[in-house]
Amino acid sequence: MGKLLERRVDGGPHDLSRRDLVKAVTAVGAGALVSGGKLLAQTPAINAHAIDCHHHFASPAYLKVLAAKEGHLPRGSSDNLTWVRSGKVTDYSPAKDFEANSRQGVATAMLSLTTPGIWWGDPDETRHLARDMNEFGARMVSDYKGHFGLFALLPLPLIEDSLREMEYALDTLKADGIGVLTSYGDHWLGDPIFRPVFDELNRRKVVVYSHPTDAPCCGNLIPGVGSGTVDWETDTARTIFSLLANGSATRYADCRFIFSHGGGTMPSLAERFGVGGPDNFADNLAKPAEPNSRLYHLRRFYYDTAQSTNPVKMTGLKMIVGASQIVFGSDHIDPAATGIERHLQGLQKCNLTADELKGIYRANAERLFPQLKGTS
Repeated sequence: MGKLLERRVDGGPHDLSRRDLVKAVTAVGAGALVSGGKLLAQTPAINAHAIDCHHHFASPAYLKVLAAKEGHLPRGSSDNLTWVRSGKVTDYSPAKDFEANSRQGVATAMLSLTTPGIWWGDPDETRHLARDMNEFGARMVSDYKGHFGLFALLPLPLIEDSLREMEYALDTLKADGIGVLTSYGDHWLGDPIFRPVFDELNRRKVVVYSHPTDAPCCGNLIPGVGSGTVDWETDTARTIFSLLANGSATRYADCRFIFSHGGGTMPSLAERFGVGGPDNFADNLAKPAEPNSRLYHLRRFYYDTAQSTNPVKMTGLKMIVGASQIVFGSDHIDPAATGIERHLQGLQKCNLTADELKGIYRANAERLFPQLKGTS
């Protein structure tokens, strides 16, 4: 751990000078064709051979449970089940998922659960769904070798059960990482209540993927507006800050976190996260972060591109953490949709160089999952 903390994770292309910062902002407004002295990629997103780190799946048993809960979920457990209600994923199958990936430019999809998760207050149900989904996902990985990976589910907030499922998922099913939600009730990931789980994840140096959900305080606050519009992005920022605020990010220094949707609202809140003030924010971004500072950890975390392929989000994220910490994510759940291709195309309009795009498509994720090198 000491060597990890001594390593400069914030070096490289995102150590921008103040002049570079001004250029980057100007480039967004002007639609510049060059960045970092290299021509920006302008070609259609074809044969990206991407690694999709935000790619959802659902077993038949899970879909059946969700269908039965339609209209009966308590506030804070997310009644935003439009992806189930629409019927678009009721015929989900691994074969259709694989075909959609191949058609749209994804070589490997890292499977994960989306909101509302599997916890509604029934421990037996939660344990059953975690095991069912993990074994279903593991079969997909086995049946389509090299084309799927698995972020295994944990039956959180059940701590001891989560430790047991983690052992089974990582040691027996050989999952590539663990997938969690941003919050469980009124507890975010940096909360000490989760320390036994994250201490073990840290010991194992696990990749931890996080997906937002409704917190009891804040889900569906505006009538007729789904939680995904504002609240999920903010819950991602809350859970990131929870890790920074009490030293949890340092305690779990060997966990490699991936946060959804470009870090949610984190990029626009970075000043409030303690990165800097009105007078020195840009100065702090332009130099290496102090070890274990909040900026240090923001720069070692990873962030996916799901629902974030716009130049405002990508430019801000790149300025704060660097393009090396951005991985591709499509938010895919409907095998009939074209969201993967649209995300790939959108990234090419985000003032990213060709080398930065290559990193986002594959190379950055290959650092997290070296076993996927050569699978494109």
